[in-house]
Amino acid sequence: MIEFKPATPTININDYRDVWVFIEHRYGIPAKVGFELLGAGRTIADKLGCKLVAVVIGSSVKNIAMETIFYGADIVYFADDPVLKDYRTEPYTDIFEQLIHDKKPEILLIGATKEGRDLASRIAVRVRTGATADCTELDVDVDNRLLLARRPAFGGKQLATVICDKHRPQIATGRPGVMKPLKRDTSRKGAIEAINVSLTLKEEDIATKLIKFIPASEVDLQTAKVIVAGGRGVNGKEGFKLLYELADLLGGVVAASRVAVDEGWITRDHQVGQTGKAVIPDLYIACGISGAVQHIAGMKGSKVVIAINTDPNAPIFKYSNYGIVGDLFEVIPKLIEKTREKRMLKGVLRT
Repeated sequence: MIEFKPATPTININDYRDVWVFIEHRYGIPAKVGFELLGAGRTIADKLGCKLVAVVIGSSVKNIAMETIFYGADIVYFADDPVLKDYRTEPYTDIFEQLIHDKKPEILLIGATKEGRDLASRIAVRVRTGATADCTELDVDVDNRLLLARRPAFGGKQLATVICDKHRPQIATGRPGVMKPLKRDTSRKGAIEAINVSLTLKEEDIATKLIKFIPASEVDLQTAKVIVAGGRGVNGKEGFKLLYELADLLGGVVAASRVAVDEGWITRDHQVGQTGKAVIPDLYIACGISGAVQHIAGMKGSKVVIAINTDPNAPIFKYSNYGIVGDLFEVIPKLIEKTREKRMLKGVLRT
C-alpha cells in the first residue's frame, strides 16, 4: 500500500490574526493602491477586531512607514536595507515568507500591479496558500473570519466571490483606483517595528540584478484628472484622432471601452472597465459609449461625467452629470473649437 501524505503542512487557522497590507513604492514614492488597500483593510480589521498592519520594504523609506500610520495602520513591519532599494522577486518573497511564518497574518492584501501580482503569487506558493487576483471588492465573513474577495468573471459579466477556507494567510490583490483611502490623519499613533535583514540578505546571493529601469510607455489612466473615452460609436482608429485632440486641449488622456480595444482601434492599456482599469478623474467624457455595466464599473468613481451618444436611451446617461444626445463627430469638433477659444482668451495659446 502506498500512503499519500498531504502536500501542505497542517496549520491551526486559529493561530492566524491581523490584516496585512503591502505598501508598494518606487523611488521613495508610495503607490496610491497601498493607501487604498489600507482603507479597505481598516474596515475589515475593525469588523474582525484585529490589528491593521502595513508592510514596508525598501531602502531609506522610513517616511513611508510613518505615512501608513496616518492612513490607518496600527503597526508597521519595516525592512530597510540598500539591497531592497528596488523591487526584486526573490528578496521580497524571502522577507514575506519569514514574516508570515513568524507573525501569522490571517489576511494579506497587495496591489494588483505588475509587481504586486508577481509578489502575491510567489508568496502564495512559498507558504502554500491561495491568492485571488484583481479584486474589485473586498469584504469579510466575520463569523467564519473568511475574506470575501470579489473579482470579475466570465469576461467581466459577473462578479465571483472567492474564499480560502483551509489555508492562511488569505491573499488577495486589489485593483488600483477601485477602493478609497482613508483621510490622512497626522494625529494617529502606531508602532513601527524594524525587521533585521542585514545578516541574511546579501547582494551576491540574489540572482536577479537590476541594470536599468525603463519607465513604461503605457498611458497612466489612474492618475489622470481628465479622461476622454471612446467606444463603439467612434467607429475606428480615425475617430480616436478627434478624441486625442480634445484630450490634449483639456490636459487629459484618452481611454476606451472594451469593444474599441477588441476591435484593435486602440491599445489595451487604454481600456477602462471591469477587465481594464478603474479610474477616478475629475472629468470623464464618454464618447459613443453605450454604458454596459462592465464599463460603468471602471469609471463610476469619476467626479463629473459627460456622455455623448446618438441613442437617448443609452444606459450611460443614467450615470452622467451631463448628457448630449447627438453625433460625436459633430459635437466634439464644437467642443474643441470652444475650448480653443477659451484657452486663447486666457492667453494659454501663443501665436
